Amino acid sequence: MDDFVCDKLSQWGLSELIEKFRDEGIDSESLYCLGNEDINELIPKMGPRSKFKNGLSQLKGQQRAEEAASTSEIMPSTSDTGKRKHDPRCESNQGEPAVKRPCGTKRSTEKEAVILNHVKNTMGSIAAKLYDQDDTRLSTFLKNKIKNLETEKKELVGVFGKTGAGKSSLINALIEEKMLLPSGSVDACTSVMIKVESNRYNKKYELVIEFITPEEWEDELGLLRCMVDNGIQENHDDDDNDDDDYHDAVDKLTALYEEEWREKSPEQLMEPKYFKEIPEFLLLKQKTLGFASARDLSDYITKYTRNASIKGRNKSIKKWYWPIVKSVTVRVPNNNFLQNVTLVDLPGNGDRNKSRDTMWKEIIGNCSAVWVVTEINRAAADKESWEILKNVCNLIGNGGECQHIHIICTKSDDISHSYDNSIADVQSLILKRNKAAKDGVIEELNKLTKIKKHFSDDSIKVFTVSSKEFFTNKHLSPENTEIPRLQEFLQNLNDCHSETIHYVSGARGILSLMHGANLRQENGRNKEVREALDKNLSLQTESVINEMNKIHAAFEKHLQEGVEKSKSSCKEILKSVLYPKGKSGRDFCSQLKKAVENGGIWKPKKGKEINLNMKLTSCLTDSIDKLFRETFLNERQCDPFNGAINTFTLGTDGLKQTYKDLELQLLFLKSEEDLLKANLSKSTRKQKKTVYTSLIRTIEKSMQDCYNEAVVFSGPGTLQNMRETIEKHVFGLKNNMFEHAKIVMLIELRELMEEILRRLERTMKEATEVSLGTDYQSIPDVSAEFELVQKLYDELLQNSQNRDHF
Repeated sequence: MDDFVCDKLSQWGLSELIEKFRDEGIDSESLYCLGNEDINELIPKMGPRSKFKNGLSQLKGQQRAEEAASTSEIMPSTSDTGKRKHDPRCESNQGEPAVKRPCGTKRSTEKEAVILNHVKNTMGSIAAKLYDQDDTRLSTFLKNKIKNLETEKKELVGVFGKTGAGKSSLINALIEEKMLLPSGSVDACTSVMIKVESNRYNKKYELVIEFITPEEWEDELGLLRCMVDNGIQENHDDDDNDDDDYHDAVDKLTALYEEEWREKSPEQLMEPKYFKEIPEFLLLKQKTLGFASARDLSDYITKYTRNASIKGRNKSIKKWYWPIVKSVTVRVPNNNFLQNVTLVDLPGNGDRNKSRDTMWKEIIGNCSAVWVVTEINRAAADKESWEILKNVCNLIGNGGECQHIHIICTKSDDISHSYDNSIADVQSLILKRNKAAKDGVIEELNKLTKIKKHFSDDSIKVFTVSSKEFFTNKHLSPENTEIPRLQEFLQNLNDCHSETIHYVSGARGILSLMHGANLRQENGRNKEVREALDKNLSLQTESVINEMNKIHAAFEKHLQEGVEKSKSSCKEILKSVLYPKGKSGRDFCSQLKKAVENGGIWKPKKGKEINLNMKLTSCLTDSIDKLFRETFLNERQCDPFNGAINTFTLGTDGLKQTYKDLELQLLFLKSEEDLLKANLSKSTRKQKKTVYTSLIRTIEKSMQDCYNEAVVFSGPGTLQNMRETIEKHVFGLKNNMFEHAKIVMLIELRELMEEILRRLERTMKEATEVSLGTDYQSIPDVSAEFELVQKLYDELLQNSQNRDHF
């Protein structure tokens, strides 16, 4: 334990914790890494724990402000560091300078960070004063309000693309760390999910490895062994996917056990001796490692993330641990592009392992943007990329939070011609080919009607990039590599303007309540105002209920149409899945067998997946997709439920004119109303995903008995028996299954609506009661703090106007 931690604990009035922190070895570096679970274990009592969390939050806010105020210019460096070289031609090539954020916008962002830090420090001091006083209803209310002001902004960008498309090189270029993620050859591919984010805690490059559980790996070992045994017994001349399964199983087993697995049982392969280098796996812990440079991390990460063919493997690495890794997080220090953004390199089709697949779906559903990366030479014709997009469409659209889809065509510098021409000629050829590629991709996108149901044309953009040229500047200016355009996109995602407004406005409201309480004289007018507010609350709530009832009725109507269409179409749907054209019975029998083993879903390494549940749900989702998108827009500036939440108001502005003596309390109520509406819109974007996916979840449950029955068939006639079992089940349930899915969705939609109404009424009723009907004798004097925060709030509004101007 160092002096820094000791001083901070004393400063926060928590000197009694110094000995505990010393015993746990917490220093200035690990202090910033403490998560909620760690803090709860360290500090069991709520009072000291709340003080500590508040102090740590302020400390982190101060650090973020200092980082934002520091220079973000990139200094010239050598190739050994992997940083991009400055190119004087970036101002002259084709007269197009590299994209930079407007200077005014940058200054505004830095100023906002300083304001936010100042206000957070002020509120931290107020919270400390409140904790030193006896608990009353008001003090408890105020402490909770101050604690709830803190929100964390984290945007996810999901990056898809097949092996060799250039995902790793793209990420390296975007964050200007050339040596960070190892770039693969055609013989190697990223096999696990990799998250790349900012290291806010120290100046190191960090690698955090999360493993699947030993129980999951033992189960998977049994499946892998079966795949190998089946592969040895069968010929795979006709079924490439069976070949893939066999070779994938061999690759996984050989990676971790070399050749020993061939003579061992799954139970023997779980012996601790095989995991000496990674004891965290057996202890159910994450493995965290720190590195001085990006290159050092890159050299180490390979064995945890990459699958290479036997001939392509690094002979110095004896054990490859990627088969048991759930995800890897790479933390990069001092990176302005990742302050509030995490880039996630994702496998295209999920994973056979249940926990990895669950995490994959969760990440996909939380992505603000999805990037599909493909090589420019075959971008428009890349069927695999389009299949990825179609497969995840429901998960990222109505079933997710995605606002942007970017098709990124990589390797734009790779053209078939002699480089003996002048730089201008080469650049001209590249730009001409880039335009043709974009036109081709846009033409293909226009054919994807399913995507159009979830996303507007403005949400989809095409980029042609060259990661190589971004670093070398040999033939293209930085602007023409289009990397700066994507960097600007990341900078916009990073922007914390709305969160800063949220915090400062909320702090101003809380201080106005406290200041007004100390100034207030009881004269009976409080009762009048409360009655007026209660009346407005009742009227406004009724208005929201009426709008929600209309929406619910519209969903019921559309879903009923989907039910009828599902019943009339299920025979055709089953035929398209169970009797596919162009596949032999033997090939398809193996694929369908794998699908019923996996709950109706089969994900091949290449080609189209089988997802019987999604097919059976398709008429239901088609019936409500347009309505759902209109009701629950993913765009942050759009309000759910046709604006019903946003139009809700207690009318405090009008009451201020009549009740001047209660103006500060009414200011607080207006602040509470605005914060509540913003929080409700944010939480609705999360909860609506559960409502949308209820359809397929209900169908999956209805079909599971059928899959359990079909999976037991073997030998001659297996394919026909599976087909008949599935058909009999669906035809027998069709009059109830689709109706049940409709009912479940309507129930979940109603529950979401009722939860929003409860929060509206409960929160505003409590705020009204506390602000206009509580004993205020124990409230600290905050007149100076209120004046300060009011001044900072006014500066923030002026700053916002300046941002809009730029």
